Amino acid sequence: MLKGLGDLGKMGGIIKQAMEMKTRIDELKEKLGDMRIETSVGGDMVSIVMNGNMEVVSIKISPSIIDANDPETLEGLVTAAVNASVSKVQEMVKKKMTELTGGVDIPGMI
Repeated sequence: MLKGLGDLGKMGGIIKQAMEMKTRIDELKEKLGDMRIETSVGGDMVSIVMNGNMEVVSIKISPSIIDANDPETLEGLVTAAVNASVSKVQEMVKKKMTELTGGVDIPGMI
C-alpha cells in the first residue's frame, strides 16, 4: 500500500502497531473493572476487595475488632488492608501490561 515511500511506509506500519496496542490496552482497561483482588490483614479481621481500577468494592470488618475505646487499632488495620490491596492491584496491572506489551513500559497507559 505504501510501497515505494521508504521511511513513510515504515512510519505507517509503526502507527498501525501503535493503534493496535492502544486498542488492546483499552480492552484491558475495561476488563480491569471486572477483576477482583481480595486482601485480608490482622488474621482476617479486616478484608478488602478491590477491582483492577483500584476501586474498593467491599470492606469486611470482624465485629471482634470493633472497640469504641480503641479506634486506632481498627484504623490501622483498615489502612494496612487498603495499602496492601493497592499494592496487589498495581502488581497485577503491571503483570497484565507486561504480558500485553511484551515488556515495553508505556507510562500513563493505565
